[in-house]
Amino acid sequence: MRARYAIGLVVGKFCPLHRGHEYVLARARDQCDRVVVISYTRPEFAGCEPERREAWLEACCPWAERLVVTPERLRAWWGASGGPVELPENGESDEVHRRFVGRLCLEVLRCEVDAVFTSEAYGDGFAAELTRLFPSRRKGLAPPVVHVAVDPGRVAVPVSGEALRKDPHGLRPFLSPPVYASFVERVALLGGESTGKSTLAQALAERLGTVAVTEYGRERWQVRGGHLVYGDLLEIAHEQVAREEEAARRAVRFLICDTTPLTTLFYSHHLFGRAEPELLRLAERRYDHVVLCAADFPFVQDGTRSEESLRAIQQSWYRAELAARGVPFDEAAGSLEERITLLKERLRL
Repeated sequence: MRARYAIGLVVGKFCPLHRGHEYVLARARDQCDRVVVISYTRPEFAGCEPERREAWLEACCPWAERLVVTPERLRAWWGASGGPVELPENGESDEVHRRFVGRLCLEVLRCEVDAVFTSEAYGDGFAAELTRLFPSRRKGLAPPVVHVAVDPGRVAVPVSGEALRKDPHGLRPFLSPPVYASFVERVALLGGESTGKSTLAQALAERLGTVAVTEYGRERWQVRGGHLVYGDLLEIAHEQVAREEEAARRAVRFLICDTTPLTTLFYSHHLFGRAEPELLRLAERRYDHVVLCAADFPFVQDGTRSEESLRAIQQSWYRAELAARGVPFDEAAGSLEERITLLKERLRL
């Protein structure tokens, strides 16, 4: 029967958070009443920034108390104390890291942990150092901190963060969907009405073996019988983003986005002459690749579109907005096959 602990600790870079980490976290959850997770790294790794690590931990272990440490947060916690406020380098000695974690436990988390859970050989020394650092343990008022070794041979989950950073797509089975979604490249298709955007989105997704996010605004327009009210626009943008986030978990390397909140911003100004501040913020959303579909074939009125004259206005607006925002983009012109060929070249396929 496994021992039971009041507070368990898991520490890691989580760059990225992978199934091996989740295996350790699950063991800590099973054996502890409370689990605290500390994540820090210096230097940072591209694609594994603090905001992403926070989101991954929240998605994969919402039951844990999570602490993602950054230089800015250290200064806020310790800046007035006169002590060191720098993150230790990854290559610093074990002793430096152990003392750093011990201080975080005592001064930020306000707790002494009973057990540390790791898959590493340093776990015993880590637990021993925490025992020396924690006042109640040092004075013999509480039992020593215990090291719980979880799959130290990496048999259950044979993977490393370094390998995953090099090839997140090839090693996708070792990443949970919320984590893998962060490595999916998002391809945004923009264009005025009847520029072949939706057709290109579906065809490109099929060719790449991935998924496309359809344009929610059109669905909302149909539900409203062709009459949108001002409040619809912000809801459309939020729903479009939510659908993107959900689809990214199912995508394979690329996610094709048939429109973005920038389109919703255009219609907010076009229909109502104004836009909510939150919609302005959502319109700043960044994509890995932005494509403007050219208006180089006859306008097709399918019963859901505005007058043809609006298409030219939209195209000019997109170009001006993308330029003002400093967003590079490709223009996809010609037949469907020509557009797909261009985009595959841009995506380095």
